[in-house]
Amino acid sequence: MDALRKQASKLREQVAKQQQAVIKQFSGTGYESSDVMVIDEVEMHRHQQLEKLYKSTRSGKEFQKDVVKAAEAFTAIGYRHIEAGTKLSEDCCRYGLENINENILAKAAAIYGDALKHVEQEQDDLNRQLSSQVLEPLRAMITGTPLEDARHLAQRYSRMRQEAETQAAEISRRQARVRESPFPENVSKLHAAETRMQEIRANMAVLGKEAAAALAAVEAQQYRLTFQRLVAMVEGEKNYHLRIAAILSEVEAEMVSEKQQKESAPPMILPPVIPSGNGLEKSTYFLAEELNRKDYLWEQVLNLYILHRVFLVRGERLSSKQK
Repeated sequence: MDALRKQASKLREQVAKQQQAVIKQFSGTGYESSDVMVIDEVEMHRHQQLEKLYKSTRSGKEFQKDVVKAAEAFTAIGYRHIEAGTKLSEDCCRYGLENINENILAKAAAIYGDALKHVEQEQDDLNRQLSSQVLEPLRAMITGTPLEDARHLAQRYSRMRQEAETQAAEISRRQARVRESPFPENVSKLHAAETRMQEIRANMAVLGKEAAAALAAVEAQQYRLTFQRLVAMVEGEKNYHLRIAAILSEVEAEMVSEKQQKESAPPMILPPVIPSGNGLEKSTYFLAEELNRKDYLWEQVLNLYILHRVFLVRGERLSSKQK
């Protein structure tokens, strides 16, 4: 019987060692979840609280990374937009300057080219806002020490909890040996194991409170900061699109106005041939300014009136000569 008991005790020790080896092999750097009741309900509640907080802060960190990636993509697209818009602005302004007296297209190109400068300035302002109000704060929190310190505390608690599980198994083995062989040496080893277990429980209680408080503070900061950065992103994009819409609306109205004035302008007038000192030359002059139709008609009426007065004066002179 003694031989069987010793053999059974050795088997239990081997199984316990194998279990601990498997735990160490598959344990990662994060907080390890476990359904084993190690000490009491208070410890289990603390373990579940830390497990929840650890997952929550990890999820918050991943979401912050997603927002940062999106803001980086928006900024990169914005810089490409600025580059393309600046090139188009230069092309439009050059075309308008080279063909300013030829057609309405040149005038429209000049108007649009000038407006694009303001559009790209708004894009640059949006990029700066995304960088200062979204990217920098989120990056600082993702890589900040409060989050890492809190997670390290939770990981230390997880490792201490695994140590408590190992110690609980050690106490069970010592108790079995004392029941089988109640020698003073076995009893002394059992008392030592129980003392070690009390130390671990005391350390777990302190460390668990610190880890829970640190993770809870980080979780609240994550919620608050990420929400504020999302609001800032929405406000920045909204204001950007409103200003762009205002600029383009003004450009469209100016283009339409130029087109209407061009279509409603009177035809160009060729002046009569003017003799020069060296002989007769034909000089063609075009009207430099666009006249309003109403003003043009009044000018023609005035010319006719002047001609009429000239003819009357000449007629009076002829009559006086004949007399």
